[in-house]
Amino acid sequence: MADDPKSTLALLNGIARRNYYGDKDITDSFLKDEIYPDLPEDQFNQLLSRCSSLLKSMVSADMDMTQLEAFITAQMKRKEGALSETQANVFRKFWKTNKTKVHDSIVAHTTWGNSLQKVSWRIDLKSQARHIDEINTPSAIMELHLSDGQNIEKTGDVVRFEMDEDHLSSVLQSMQEIEQEIAKNSQQ
Repeated sequence: MADDPKSTLALLNGIARRNYYGDKDITDSFLKDEIYPDLPEDQFNQLLSRCSSLLKSMVSADMDMTQLEAFITAQMKRKEGALSETQANVFRKFWKTNKTKVHDSIVAHTTWGNSLQKVSWRIDLKSQARHIDEINTPSAIMELHLSDGQNIEKTGDVVRFEMDEDHLSSVLQSMQEIEQEIAKNSQQ
């Protein structure tokens, strides 16, 4: 890999813009012409492939800084194609500043339907009705804020509804079953 930190950082930013932020104007030839115009084509392709592969590993594992450090250390100890300390520092710097943006971009691109942004709830106690003097039955008042999966900034729908004690128990039971299924499937 070329050891110029600015060029390596520019290459990582270009790869991220193309692969994760959807910038279709960034091509391999654009990256080569703008960042490494003097590097032979085969060396550039090898560098691009290596950087893309490392970045893809970091993104797919959604590495925190501790995991990144272990990953970078392992890459520095490789016999062939090892990262230099300068390159490792560039990867650290890039990931520290871009991890959240890359993660949010991937989440936004993989959300097709509406997403739940906020849940508000309260428990009310009905004390009277028109024909009954004392009821004393609890009810849950729910408010769900939904947003379009592709445009989180846009204000979405607000859904409000009321549930009696039986309906609330049924919903809680369903949530427990979902939680158990997720736990069961995530342990495999």
